[in-house]
Amino acid sequence: MDAKALQTINFSGFTRPEKFVGRTGLSLTRTGKPEMVRMRRRKIACSYNNIPASILESGGHKYPLEEELILKNKSQQIQPYLNGRCIYVVGMMGSGKTTVGKIMSQALSYSFCDCDTLIEEEVEGNSVADIFKLYGESFFRDRETEALRKMSLMHKFVISTGGGAVLRPINWKYMHKGVSVWLDVPVDALAKRIAAVGTNSRPLLHDEAGDAYTAALMRLSSLFEERGEFYANANARVSLENIAAKLGRRDASDLSPRAIAIEALEQVGNFLKAEDGGYAR
Repeated sequence: MDAKALQTINFSGFTRPEKFVGRTGLSLTRTGKPEMVRMRRRKIACSYNNIPASILESGGHKYPLEEELILKNKSQQIQPYLNGRCIYVVGMMGSGKTTVGKIMSQALSYSFCDCDTLIEEEVEGNSVADIFKLYGESFFRDRETEALRKMSLMHKFVISTGGGAVLRPINWKYMHKGVSVWLDVPVDALAKRIAAVGTNSRPLLHDEAGDAYTAALMRLSSLFEERGEFYANANARVSLENIAAKLGRRDASDLSPRAIAIEALEQVGNFLKAEDGGYAR
């Protein structure tokens, strides 16, 4: 089932007929008839052979074209082995799942879906933070599972999941119908990111005392202890510390989303290669 088949799926709770467009790149009506929003993509006609590894050191700011070439090269290598399967991006809050997922979807010519956005729109447009406050975490997790069930019927989607989606075994049943990728970001880097933008949209961080960074670091460390083993169930792991070491960077926070997406496609390719018993590069 491809993106067009979304029109056959009824997202419960959609009652008003107006449309919304979220981070997903999908236009969904509250009557339960999602539509695709046409997204402009840049086409590049060029040879991908002999692209130097040093290009990665650009960080995606000085040489975005070269990084795009690498992304397209890697996507072309793995697409025949993906065979239209969805890619589920998992990881801690603030790990960049939405940003990296969008880049991956563009490189693969896939559609993109953000599970949190689907849930928000289903619950009368309330934010995740408001859903937690009004209805509780269990209510949110139930709708998260239902969203993953529906998306598991799709093909050719990159799906960004919530940080706690890994906690339920049933969610892994749905995600393992595709290929799952864990963005493994150091906790201190996550704390810096979240402290810089605030915790208002992070319901699990609201009650922490102290300065923003320290509070985020303490709570994220606790969450990672609870969830780390579950993230490890993913088919592929993308370690930002490993990418930084490979590129000679001291701080994983300096990596561009494109550099992370390139590594994500590389790791997906490694998983597919092992699954297929090895394939020609």
